[in-house]
Formats: sequence, C-alpha cells, structure tokens
Amino acid sequence: MRTITIANQKGGTGKTATAHALGALLAKRGYRVLLVDNDPQASLTWGCGVTDTERRSLAEVLGNTEEGELRLRDVVRTLGPNLDLAPSDIALASTELGLVVRKGREGVLKQALADIADRYDVAIIDCPPSLGLLTVNALTAADGVLVPTQPQIVDLRGLRLFLSTLEKVRRALNRDLETIGIVATFLDTRLTHHKKALAAMEGAGLPLFPVTIGRSVRVAEASATGQSVVTYAGRNPRAQEYEALAEEVVKWLQGDRR
Repeated sequence: MRTITIANQKGGTGKTATAHALGALLAKRGYRVLLVDNDPQASLTWGCGVTDTERRSLAEVLGNTEEGELRLRDVVRTLGPNLDLAPSDIALASTELGLVVRKGREGVLKQALADIADRYDVAIIDCPPSLGLLTVNALTAADGVLVPTQPQIVDLRGLRLFLSTLEKVRRALNRDLETIGIVATFLDTRLTHHKKALAAMEGAGLPLFPVTIGRSVRVAEASATGQSVVTYAGRNPRAQEYEALAEEVVKWLQGDRR
C-alpha cells in the first residue's frame, strides 16, 4: 500500500476536496483506496455523507494517552466500489492532546495503517490545517505528500514554513518521504495577485504540478450532497482539472514521473 498525505498548515487550501476527488478518481481507475480523515473537524467524513461516527472513528483507533480500543478495520466504512473511509470525529481533538505523553507518538497512525495495508493499494490522508501531532503522524506514515495552496502572496510564507517542516520530518522521522508536488487551488487567472504568486512559486523552483485547480461553487455543492465534485458534476471544469491531477498522481504511483 502506498500512502499519500495531503497537507498544508494553512486552512482553506482545498485539502479535503482534493483528497475526496483523488480518492474517487483512483478508485474509478481500479485502485483499492482508503480515505483517512485525520482532521477533528471531520470535513472529509461529512463530505462523504458519513455522520454516525460517535465511538467508531479514527479517535478510537489512535487512542488518547493510552492505545485505542479499536483497530482501523473496525471503523472503516464502504463508500462505493474500491473506495472506503476511515472516518473522523471531534473526539480526535482529544487524541492529539493525549498523544503528547505517548511513547512513539509520531508513529501511532503508521502502526494503525499497517493493520490494513494488505487490503488497499492506496491510502489518502486528509490533515488538519496545523503542524500538530496529527499532521506529523500523517507525514510519518506517508510515502508521499501533496500540498494544495492558494496562489496568494500571503500564502507563500506559510508554504515555505510547511516545506521546511517536511525537511525536518524527513531528517528525524521519515527519510523516505517524497514531495509529490504542490498544486495551486482556487486559481483565478483574472486576478493579478494570483498570477504574480504563481510566477513567484515557479521562479523559486518549487515542485509545482502542471495542473491547477480553479474555483467553483460546484465543489461545495458536491460536499453538501456527500459526493466529490468528480461524481457530482463530472463535466465541470474543476472535475476535469482533478482528472488531470489524478493522472499526475498515477504517474507517481507507477514511478514514472519525470
């Protein structure tokens, strides 16, 4: 099983929509996919139409100050062909606090994923907008990280800080962690500051995907119906852009990205 973490310390960058869309598209291509909602806000869980998570979520798997009472396979929900979800719950916020005193705290999620690794080809982890222990766990468990970011000058400092954190995680916890790429989201090419920010990222030599994701109300509408935009509005430009992003991710999975 290959594990992809979708993370950025800043909120509002489209992490959840990206995780959901990639999961749906990879499942459609025949990959056995597990979506992992590692965010106490549970946006991915609710966006998948799962609402009954009390006492049966990732929080009960990871535990608190002590090991969790459930295994990951005990909480997984089936969303459709080839696509499952390990749901989140607000209780995951207490998990993050409890992990502070745990031995091997950075590797708890990695251990949980090992329990079901033979069932899936790909796990996609959606992270909270922070650099706390939940995000560090997701990076420690990952083979690769995908970083969504809005193309705004004010976002670039946060992006640089996050990339610096990735280097620290590589050195201390996960030397094999790859940066799959950075994807610009909510892009509006009519806006001068979006174009300038994109040019600044390109000029800095950051590993930008050739694909960008624009803004559309259809993405939010899809989440409200428990779907990804790629199943809710497959002909929408955002869905087509996520199709192109999925192709890039497939290249990485197959080891032939240049």
